[in-house]
Amino acid sequence: MSEVLRDNQGRPYVDWETIGDFMIDVFMSVGVPEDDAKICADVLMESDRRGIESHGCNRFKPIYIDRINAGIQNPVTVFEILRETPTTLVADAHDGMGMVASYKAMEKIIEKAKTYGMGMAAVRNSTHYGIAGYWAMMASKQGLIGITGTNARPSIAPTFGVENMLGTNPLTVAFPTNEKFPFCLDCATSITQRGKIEYYARSGKDTPAGMVIGHDGKPMTDSNEILTALTKGTAALAPLGGIGEELAGYKGYGYAAVVEILSAALQGGSFLKMLNGIAEDGSKQPYHLGHFFIAIDPEAFMGLEEFKRITTEILKELRASEKAPGEDRIYTAGEKEYDVWLERCYKGVPVSESVQKEFIELRDKYNLDYTFPFE
Repeated sequence: MSEVLRDNQGRPYVDWETIGDFMIDVFMSVGVPEDDAKICADVLMESDRRGIESHGCNRFKPIYIDRINAGIQNPVTVFEILRETPTTLVADAHDGMGMVASYKAMEKIIEKAKTYGMGMAAVRNSTHYGIAGYWAMMASKQGLIGITGTNARPSIAPTFGVENMLGTNPLTVAFPTNEKFPFCLDCATSITQRGKIEYYARSGKDTPAGMVIGHDGKPMTDSNEILTALTKGTAALAPLGGIGEELAGYKGYGYAAVVEILSAALQGGSFLKMLNGIAEDGSKQPYHLGHFFIAIDPEAFMGLEEFKRITTEILKELRASEKAPGEDRIYTAGEKEYDVWLERCYKGVPVSESVQKEFIELRDKYNLDYTFPFE
């Protein structure tokens, strides 16, 4: 048997074909149709391709499979169009797979943007849609500007507050460029996101001080305690910028509110505490998330090639600007993720010990014929 390839943390790699086929088979085992399962698996793998491990295979079982088995997420996605104009769309996902609903919404507005110059969709009653960058880049790959956002379980405290009210609410933008990768800014409006804390907990690491505030106004660092406290509402994430006004945390708070409004008000959906996934009797219930998607065709302005030319010049000049002492490189959004892909494209996904156990558990539970390299 050949030696298993490992990353610098000692985690074994699993090749892309194996991990993709495995996730597709598990999704199908819990009732997700094959074509939908392929979409879902690709979204999760794209996260790992880009090095965003908090939203990749780390979340496969707890966020998707477990929720389907708990009856709070439907494996079959009914994508119902409630209202449509030449440039807009409102749809209900009926608590199906958020990734499938998002794919269908993006397909529709990409077509609208190519026809009319712009397209926007709002989706209600959805579920976690994976990394937001996937949807923005779905547009950029077609030569369009892509913008998306989603609300989520309450996690962020408003400035001067300690109660978790807003979700991590990413505001994400992707531009086509003349480079080998698009510009893609994909980040939460909180100082960190719940998925990153889940990753810390699963890796046995503390959360850095200053990211989470308890009801007593003091920072929390125990990752498992934080996850429990976030669910109970006795802790909250700081908004982007930090706590209070001195570090401009009000800016992150403001942007999180913008995403919340665009994710809920356009489609008449749930918001804030309505998204905590807990019914009045304390039982689990669907999250009823909302998303919005925007596609803009540069051809409707001064043309795609001119847009890409100027965008690329801006990015190159930023990277070529004077560096701080001791720093050897300036990045633009999407560049680090591209570098990760260059490293992982032939290696696969590094899988932690906890995820290894989950894979084996799922394989055995659904009687799937897989032997993983880490066994």
